[in-house]
Amino acid sequence: MNQPNIENHKAFIFDLDGVIVDTAKFHFLAWRKLANDLGFDFTEEQNEQLKGVSRVESLKRILKWGNMELSEDEFQRQMAMKNENYLSYVNEMDDNEILPGVRKVLDYLTEKNIPFALGSASKNARPILKKLNLYDKFDAIVDGTDVSKAKPDPEVFLIAANKLNTPPHQCVVFEDSVAGVQAANIGNMTSVGIGDSDVLNEADHIFTDFTEIKIEFIENLLRKEN
Repeated sequence: MNQPNIENHKAFIFDLDGVIVDTAKFHFLAWRKLANDLGFDFTEEQNEQLKGVSRVESLKRILKWGNMELSEDEFQRQMAMKNENYLSYVNEMDDNEILPGVRKVLDYLTEKNIPFALGSASKNARPILKKLNLYDKFDAIVDGTDVSKAKPDPEVFLIAANKLNTPPHQCVVFEDSVAGVQAANIGNMTSVGIGDSDVLNEADHIFTDFTEIKIEFIENLLRKEN
């Protein structure tokens, strides 16, 4: 008896920062410059707390840590300056910045005609993907310009699932943040955490990074009936 065609049974959605590429280091440098210019310090530990958080909310937190308030005009100016600094680092990127093991998974999904999308809070997702030579690989891209609600609201992933013409319960989400894992779970999707198992313990599956993910794991996800 022939096996049923599994190729359309699932779709995959990838976060960007910390999953496909490590832009957290660029965010850290840009936020630290902003904080230093305003007269206080910004630590890597604090930067970790901004994973998956919007730019506006990130600046609010940083100002709170620095016991500082800004006028609305100055707030907007600082946000724009931070983004300019961040993009100056992004502009130096190339496909060597793709995290180890990621390309193997993307190539497998492409070869098998399994749809996959990007689901990121970053408003810079498209230029980053172009720098990585990955832009044309994705069947759909949903970024911070397409959503109004931040993770853990599942909006970004639900839009991606819709663009992939796949019901949410048949989607697999790769995420490195607690808020992202929660968003996938709330959206009734299979969540795969990339990072620390103690931090991402709400995920359905957890790997330190993509080098730990075998193609057999992807195949098993595709075979699993929901």
